[in-house]
Amino acid sequence: MVSPDPHGNSVVRVLRSMTPLTLVPARRVGPVALVHLVSSVTAPLGGDSLSLTVEVERGASLELRGVAATLLLPGSSGAESSSLVRFHVQGNLCYKPEPTVVTGRANHTAVVEAELDGHAQLRTREVLVLGRAGEASGALSSTVRATRCGKPLLHQQLVVGSPSIDGSPAGLAGKRVVGTELVLDSVARESDGGEWWSVVPLAAGGTLATALGEDVVTVTRVLDAI
Repeated sequence: MVSPDPHGNSVVRVLRSMTPLTLVPARRVGPVALVHLVSSVTAPLGGDSLSLTVEVERGASLELRGVAATLLLPGSSGAESSSLVRFHVQGNLCYKPEPTVVTGRANHTAVVEAELDGHAQLRTREVLVLGRAGEASGALSSTVRATRCGKPLLHQQLVVGSPSIDGSPAGLAGKRVVGTELVLDSVARESDGGEWWSVVPLAAGGTLATALGEDVVTVTRVLDAI
């Protein structure tokens, strides 16, 4: 949980974590608190069920960053793995994990749920890599659900792992990397797009940007430019 102090600094008041997801706060004082998300062991493996809850109080700002790519790996049992991230935001939150690699035979379900109050702002990015070098992608279902004061803002689902769909123009057009960046605020914006990227305004404010490419560097640069 992050809340403001009397001087306008954002302070991490409550921090609890355990292997395989370890939260490490940065030693800095300022209007934005920084916490790093560290995978202290290889995870998730097939059969793992991971969860993370983040609370940002009114007047506080948090940047939650990953430090290394996440590998989705199969387990010996063949069971599905899952992750659930919940955000309760009254202030400002920026969530930027490092890319996720969907390795062969992985079977993972990822869900992000965000509840914002009337003035909260959220920015979150997801970059997916379909398989390691020379490897076909495993299966991943990634869902983002966001509400503001209980009213729906976005319900987005991306499913990868089917070669025929991933390779089709209606899917990912054979691109190996897909990135999305969601911005939820009160700013009205116009739609935009170019070669292998698009920006879609949301009815209640904010945007959803999507970029496709052959490598992480290219997709990240496009998202940064947007």
